Amino acid sequence: MKIGNTLVICFFLLTFSVFGQKDSRKQFQPNWESLSQYECPEWFKDAKFGIYTHWGVYSVPEAPSKTDWYGRFMYAKGTSNNKHHIEKFGPVDEFGYKDLVPLFKAEKFNADEWADLFVKAGAQFAGPAGEHADGFSMWNSKVNPWNSVSKGPKRDVVAEMEKAIRKRGLKYVVSLHHSWLWGWFPTWQEGTDCFDPANASLYGEKLPKTSRRIETKERVKNCYPMPSKEFERVWLEKVKEVVDGYSPDLLWFDNRMEILSESIRQQMVAYYYNHAAENNIEAVLTFKRPDLPLGVGTVDLERARMPDIYPEPWLTDNSISRDSWSWTTDLECYSENRLIDDLVDIVSKNGCLLLNVAPHPNGTIPEEQKQRLLAMGKWLKLNGEAIYKSRPWLIYGEGPTETKTGHLADKKFDGFTDKDIRFTTRDGQLYAIALGWPESGVLPIKSFGSTAYNGKVKSVELIGCKVKLEWEQKDLALEIKLPKEKPCNNAFVFKINR
Repeated sequence: MKIGNTLVICFFLLTFSVFGQKDSRKQFQPNWESLSQYECPEWFKDAKFGIYTHWGVYSVPEAPSKTDWYGRFMYAKGTSNNKHHIEKFGPVDEFGYKDLVPLFKAEKFNADEWADLFVKAGAQFAGPAGEHADGFSMWNSKVNPWNSVSKGPKRDVVAEMEKAIRKRGLKYVVSLHHSWLWGWFPTWQEGTDCFDPANASLYGEKLPKTSRRIETKERVKNCYPMPSKEFERVWLEKVKEVVDGYSPDLLWFDNRMEILSESIRQQMVAYYYNHAAENNIEAVLTFKRPDLPLGVGTVDLERARMPDIYPEPWLTDNSISRDSWSWTTDLECYSENRLIDDLVDIVSKNGCLLLNVAPHPNGTIPEEQKQRLLAMGKWLKLNGEAIYKSRPWLIYGEGPTETKTGHLADKKFDGFTDKDIRFTTRDGQLYAIALGWPESGVLPIKSFGSTAYNGKVKSVELIGCKVKLEWEQKDLALEIKLPKEKPCNNAFVFKINR
């Protein structure tokens, strides 16, 4: 009897322990105090580089200018998108945005090819835009009839990308921009399909012509009228569908969430974190200020960066092109040098880069963009030890180039000079990354001159260079004599041993 009782007690304790652990994982309540228990996971701190895509119905028109806002501007008389639409498809009162959906066929989309390219580029996390501002979901949505399984390509893009990305060991990202749908289309504009209530499931609720948009050069504000309860309900249900169906490791949100009630935002964050805890996912949720309080998730800057080392991990989302997020016929890509330098600068300040690519409407990634990604991958294969799993040093770097700050500030940034140097550390090793190759043949690092640094440099190595370097620690700088041949084409990584 004693043995039997002991077994019963052990079984009870084991059962209580198992279920108690499961219940304890649901630790987040829908309030800011509880949600501020969020801690950014190590994988994100280590990853540094990810890739996502802007690809959807808005890619179809193949306009010669910014197309991720095509659905809005095609209805605005006199805009380049409006003129293009009339020339290619006819008047907007005869051919609306919804009529582009059947043309989005994605006939050459291959998730495995995309994922292979992202791996070769050196990305550690990747994924698609789940829904942009146009109200078209790229997954098998039950709450939204306008989705990529029911219409258009008749494929679950989010599911196909999840399988391909995770099969290759990368973390999975889904970006959501759907708070922009409130007032995105001119539902007040008579004579267009946006005005027809029958199309409200795509274009949104009918708003008055006097409704105020919330765009300013500084940030979003002054929204009138605020979103309805029904809009908020559907907004939240879409997030839940993505979370429940695809369990993203990183859930990314565009700005403009601040127009939603605090209650809805709190419910959304708690739902994602609790789902992640129950499914052993080390979740990252990124947001733009002031959509959520600091500490509730990971701060994201759009086409911008921190001016100095930020104490918490952060993210920059930028596009492979200065002027557009999605495919255009005149898309001009940044140079590989600019992209690599940006990655280095961001990492030196405790950040990660999420780089957008713009696939062709048919689902292929254009060659010029492929070349940029492969160049980044080649550089990371050689120099990745200074990037992956690295942490900031005492200072982020030195040089004359000042960081432009503010939303979209990178669009006005022209790049770095050969006097700009960035620092990272990993496992006690210090790296100095020169963003140029001085014509003088000598690289001076002022931060290690004997009047600025109280310590002795023991040796200096250049990654990828087999020649022993000549160097001297002088009063004003550590002067490194550069070898005759460069080990790579961009951003040269020196190991400083002290």
